[in-house]
Amino acid sequence: MPEPLAPGRRFPDLELPDHGGNQRRLSDLAEGDPLLVNFYRGFWCPKEQAFFRRLVRLQDEAEVAYTRFVSVSVDPPETAAAFRAGLGARWTFLSDAERGYLGELDLRETTDRVHRPYLPASFLLTPDLTIHQAWNGYWFWGRPTNEELRQGFRALTMAIRPDWEVPVR
Repeated sequence: MPEPLAPGRRFPDLELPDHGGNQRRLSDLAEGDPLLVNFYRGFWCPKEQAFFRRLVRLQDEAEVAYTRFVSVSVDPPETAAAFRAGLGARWTFLSDAERGYLGELDLRETTDRVHRPYLPASFLLTPDLTIHQAWNGYWFWGRPTNEELRQGFRALTMAIRPDWEVPVR
């Protein structure tokens, strides 16, 4: 039985091809920064398209705030690359077209038995891949809003950055 993906637990260090076909590990993509990992059904889902349009609006802030995004689906790398480019997203998209992690993560969407996609879910991780927050986005309103992501990244950054507080003299 897979370990629950709950706050305080360590997220598996997935290794998958990115949108360019290059093998990448989550721990390398984090590069010592907080990381949002979101799993999505595929480019074809209008709910995913709406969620990603929101994330694209947040990417400028995330890039200057030493935070990172990674998105994972069962779309092949070339499809993920086209979706990414069409959105104007600049973060890494990973492809689990072989569905190698579906069972390990227990994130298979149960209603689509044809495409067998991921359940939409988002995880805010510390640099060492410990889960700080998790959202079940199966029902669209369960997905994190940009403000929830801002607040989650703020709380996580405060906890891990020793120079967060303003020096008091």
